[in-house]
Amino acid sequence: MEFANKYDVIIIGGSYAGLSAAMALGRSLKKVLVIDSGKPCNAPTPHSHNFLTQDGSTPAAIAALGKQQVQQYDTVIFYDGLATEGNMVENGFSVTTEKGDVFLAGKLIFATGIRDLLPGIPGLAESWGKSVIHCPYCHGYEFRGKKTGIMGNGEIAFHLSSLVNNLSKDLSLFTNGPADLTPEQVAKLKEHDIPVIETPVTEIIQQHGNITGVLLADGSKRELDALYARVAFEQHCPIPQSLGCVINEQGYIQVDNMQRTTIPGVYACGDNSHFMRSVANAVATGNFTGAVVNRELTEERF
Repeated sequence: MEFANKYDVIIIGGSYAGLSAAMALGRSLKKVLVIDSGKPCNAPTPHSHNFLTQDGSTPAAIAALGKQQVQQYDTVIFYDGLATEGNMVENGFSVTTEKGDVFLAGKLIFATGIRDLLPGIPGLAESWGKSVIHCPYCHGYEFRGKKTGIMGNGEIAFHLSSLVNNLSKDLSLFTNGPADLTPEQVAKLKEHDIPVIETPVTEIIQQHGNITGVLLADGSKRELDALYARVAFEQHCPIPQSLGCVINEQGYIQVDNMQRTTIPGVYACGDNSHFMRSVANAVATGNFTGAVVNRELTEERF
């Protein structure tokens, strides 16, 4: 396939948010290049839930169908590869790929997601996205009524405990060290019979990603069918920060209510800029971003 040198918009990231933005722009006849490395962050997850019309489908199947539909718009072109560099140039931006190809555009959309930084607890990586999970909206229904653990600490762990308690009454909180909870939070957890276990987790006991429990530092074991874990993350793509986009205290690309970053002409959507990590939210923010960029391009040219 031959690629043009100049586009109206370059979208970096071709999963749910990027595809959704591309569809909105393609339907408005904007010339769009989607650069995608094919490494979505939800690749380990066997099924995607809580997304209307696609509940229970595999993440790969949803993305493949989305790409197939976006490819019907002939002003949208797909490039398989990794974007490695972005620069400001006259009237827009340049993007360079690992193959050395350089493309130009008036606007940039980053739909690049985030990369999970999994702790080195044996068994966790093998179970991530299967039975060690991050979101009760995405996975909770499938583990309703099961022996469930939450591995986390502080305010986020307390909030997650309240949500998961609605799905399972057999619930334990593993803080992996001294609990960072207020006396009121401790009392509320005790009121709902949620034990707080401060002894560190040293291993996830699992087979083929299906956990049966956790091993603690004191040698004891706790039986579990599911474990929620809030792990650290980083931006999947370093280009936004190299362009000067602000990363907020939570680690997300800072955007305003129109999905604009702090650099004019640069936008972000999906997991890289929003704490609500779900397929539905990625599609929604991508669709909105595409409409915003189309409007701004139109206003500049009308």
